[in-house]
Amino acid sequence: MGENDFSRLELSLPAFRENYRYFRSLLEPGTRLLVLVKANAYGLGAVEFATMLQNEGADYLAVALPIEGVELRRNGITLPILVLTAGTDFFEQCVDYRLEPSIPNLYTLKALVAVLERRGIRDFPIHIKLDTGMHRLGFMTDELPGLFAYLKTCPHVKVKSTFSHLAVSEDPSQDSFTMGQIKMFSENSAALGKALGYMPLRHILNSAGIERFPQYQFDMVRLGIGIYGISALPSVQLAPVASLKVKILQIKHLKESDGTIGYGRWGKIPHEGATIATIPCGYADGLDRRLGRGRASFSVNGHRAPTIGNICMDMCMLDVSGIDCAAGDTVTIFGKDPTITELADILDTIPYEILTSVPRRIERIIVRKPSL
Repeated sequence: MGENDFSRLELSLPAFRENYRYFRSLLEPGTRLLVLVKANAYGLGAVEFATMLQNEGADYLAVALPIEGVELRRNGITLPILVLTAGTDFFEQCVDYRLEPSIPNLYTLKALVAVLERRGIRDFPIHIKLDTGMHRLGFMTDELPGLFAYLKTCPHVKVKSTFSHLAVSEDPSQDSFTMGQIKMFSENSAALGKALGYMPLRHILNSAGIERFPQYQFDMVRLGIGIYGISALPSVQLAPVASLKVKILQIKHLKESDGTIGYGRWGKIPHEGATIATIPCGYADGLDRRLGRGRASFSVNGHRAPTIGNICMDMCMLDVSGIDCAAGDTVTIFGKDPTITELADILDTIPYEILTSVPRRIERIIVRKPSL
């Protein structure tokens, strides 16, 4: 049994396509689709997912940092790539690798223009970020006149798109705030187009926005967590794209007199004894320590087995008493059962954190056929 027979993050191509086509079906024929592959495609493998997206017909990709875009370019990705947090230190990379930076303020824009002037480049594609209430990055409304004045005298850049970020699009109780954001974006992006003499692409909807506010698609939408299998609508069950699976390393049949299991002796062997399975997955693999001591359970041959004792760096133990299993059998940490959402709920967090916690030492395997 090879090393990679033990731990793997399976990426389902059929599930990916199913989710992609679901979101495509919500769009008008002319609406472009940008898909986020930042943070290593939310921890699932940026190159693998970008390749699938390129083959499937996505219009744009987005990353957080220039280095993420460089990795994609070096691996054959030719789609336009928006860099959401380009900063000011890596504009040379953006130019060299045809990466299109987001511009949230005049300081950043002028830093980019200085690079473009030095290299004699004109009409370099940029994306203007507008702050409509998230108050993280972007031009505030009162900063727009200064932006417009500068852009009119700057032949070095071409505004490819203008966009903003919805803060609570998934929360129906805050729809009035979301509608206010959309209204402000519509007005400010229209003002930008008027000042430029042409209208760049406009986009504000994220995954939840695509599902809940499809009437505000503008020219493009940004699909993130949705394509990976998380819906904002309780009635919609998207296909889980990622499944973290490991194989049992060892089985032990322990008596009460054997005492305890694991660090800190938190795993207490019950009076009737217990059958314990050790698996090669720990907190260095993204398995949060708070899931230990029975707070979570994983799937073993169609049955749930709770954790017992503390989760270690590279391993954890499961109570598989009453479950027919042996060393080499597969354990599903998350996928169809349990789901990422279930683990996120236990940890009082969001599925994003579960996905992005899986390190690169866990090999990504693309599964090309539907699971049975």
